Amino acid sequence: MKIKLSLALLLLSFHALIADVRIEVSSVGFETPESVEYYSKEDLYLVTNIHGNPLEKDGNGFVSKVKPDGTILNLKWIDGAIEGVDLDAPKGAEIVGNYLYITDLQNIRIFELPSGKPHKTIHIKDSTFLNGITKADEDSVYVTDSGLKEGFAPSGTDTVYQIDRNGNVKSILKDPEMGRPNGIIHSNNELYIVTFGSGELFKIDEQHIKQPMPKPSKAGLDGFVQLEDGTFLISSWGESAIYSYHKNKYEVLFKDLDAPADMGIDTKRNRLLIPLFKENKLVILSLN
Repeated sequence: MKIKLSLALLLLSFHALIADVRIEVSSVGFETPESVEYYSKEDLYLVTNIHGNPLEKDGNGFVSKVKPDGTILNLKWIDGAIEGVDLDAPKGAEIVGNYLYITDLQNIRIFELPSGKPHKTIHIKDSTFLNGITKADEDSVYVTDSGLKEGFAPSGTDTVYQIDRNGNVKSILKDPEMGRPNGIIHSNNELYIVTFGSGELFKIDEQHIKQPMPKPSKAGLDGFVQLEDGTFLISSWGESAIYSYHKNKYEVLFKDLDAPADMGIDTKRNRLLIPLFKENKLVILSLN
């Protein structure tokens, strides 16, 4: 009986250890990591790195491949410094089919998967700071323009766009008072947006009308993901934390995270992937 009890305790301890996993990937060469996307086909994390001024066309942005244990597989898998690759200050990333879409200043960069080979650049003429991105359908994405220009001053271009791979661009909502739209989620035919400037959460219905929702206590809202049960997770620079939002209620899920940016979810292991913009670090936390 004592032996069985000891084995049971060991198993419980092992499962508890797995549930409380926290991996910090730092001092590996990240340069202003902004977004993390889980690439399920290769079971890897793709991390966009601005590598310099988030507003500068400097041609040195890159995308890293990271294993789920935190090991760097390829620091500069996609590298804007290489001839033939255009990447300046990459921010949001989204996988749609066999393509990786990345927001990059006034451009949407599209790369082929699994090769990472450049496929196409779509220039959005009236934009200034393309940022958040989410899948619309099998051939298009929704993208936010946070409306920022040199010196991080308001540019008045706050917009939500729908963009397909052929380069067709549609304005869903344009409003200079939108509050610097950042993270975006498409769910049940509605769009949900969080704003960095005004710290709001709102939705855009099928008629493209903005519908206000409860807002958290602090602003600087950036990353935005949704769990299977409908819960929203929102990263907040103002709170240095990750909020959960469910049934009209906010709670701080994780705290003490400096400048948490555009998050991803490892759906295989049920983990939250958080790039820390200022610390050049990736934090991997269990959601179990």
